[in-house]
Amino acid sequence: MTFSSLTRGRLRTGAVVMASRRVRARNHGYDSRVLFESATTKPRGWCMLISFIWSPGNLLPAGTGGSENYTVGQVRELNRRGMPAQVVTVGLGAADGRDEFTDIPFLSLPTLAEVGDLDGTVVFVNEPHIVPTRSPALLILHNPPPIREREKAFAVAGTRDRALIATSRYAAEVWSRFLDVDLATIRVVYPFAEPCFAAQPRPANDSGTTRVLFAGRLSPEKGIYTLLSTLHIDVIDQDLDLDFMATTAGADKPQGKIIERLLDAHPRISVVPSCKTPAAMAALMADHDIVVMPSNSQYWHETFGIVSIEAQHAGCRVIASDDGGLPETDCGGVILVEPDDAEALAWGIRAAVAAGPLSLAARRDASTRFTVEQSVDTLLSVFARPLPITPATIERELEELIAAPSAQVPRPVGPSGPVTPAAA
Repeated sequence: MTFSSLTRGRLRTGAVVMASRRVRARNHGYDSRVLFESATTKPRGWCMLISFIWSPGNLLPAGTGGSENYTVGQVRELNRRGMPAQVVTVGLGAADGRDEFTDIPFLSLPTLAEVGDLDGTVVFVNEPHIVPTRSPALLILHNPPPIREREKAFAVAGTRDRALIATSRYAAEVWSRFLDVDLATIRVVYPFAEPCFAAQPRPANDSGTTRVLFAGRLSPEKGIYTLLSTLHIDVIDQDLDLDFMATTAGADKPQGKIIERLLDAHPRISVVPSCKTPAAMAALMADHDIVVMPSNSQYWHETFGIVSIEAQHAGCRVIASDDGGLPETDCGGVILVEPDDAEALAWGIRAAVAAGPLSLAARRDASTRFTVEQSVDTLLSVFARPLPITPATIERELEELIAAPSAQVPRPVGPSGPVTPAAA
């Protein structure tokens, strides 16, 4: 048996071990609804502070991506329920993005090491930094596994002692293969659309045109170059009743600045400022009929696609790449197309035009799926259940077992004393 297979076997039995610890905690008078159990720490109750650790050295930007919306939305909903939660930034002081989120508690730490001094539940967002924490920490995996060797080593090392959360079934599967851990040890907590998307009124479209929105970041992995190619496909280029729009989300990065200039030069697509709040994005989506998500599948795979569910809650049809976690975002209004294929995207748009606007009934049905309440309920259920034993813990236990002194073999004793070679 290889060490890897032994580790996987131990991971599969981890729930049994943790369940026994849970029973022992109840026997010692602790609340059975504990967040964590381990051999060395006391169980922690529901009222402990939950800290979401943002990428060190990076501010939390408004209106740039799903992981930002997910993190802020979780904190907001937890606080609404009376459960203390905060965003923790590192090395930025008060210039960490908090001005864009006035209803969200922030804490800025000077150094990453100080995360280890936080009480309560620590949840790292995206980046698996190796920091000892007072209680077992969790990691939410918003991105797919890296493809560069240096980044692979960082991801493997940083996840060895973390309880893992993925944002889709696809993401859980791909990370379990990448890390060589049992799929059951990675919990899934889906993203959500804020309530304002379902509540946003849709104004009447008297223009006679079909309005198509690219709401993703201006980055290659979001498929913006596929969309630019699609604009020159004849079934799109010759239809002047199609209006295309993109936002400047991501234009704060070097590649985004380049892409923004390309869009500005194209006569068929207009560019508007990025939306800094969910309410602003909901209003923009409600002014459109179709939202396109032609995400790249060559070196990037969407782990979910929060823009898709936001668009459907706002009453839009969605054209998305049939790749990664995007198929899981279907609330009834998604058309899946071959990724990285401008022709396929063009015909997906034509299919959406032919289908017409999303019906009120379909929009109402979509709005019952992927809600923030459902997402936070699932997150809290992850906290409440015994966490899987991590690979690092298993390795430590195996090393201790190997280092333990060997037991002496007892000498057999006969009726009249020890058996000796002479007596034999």
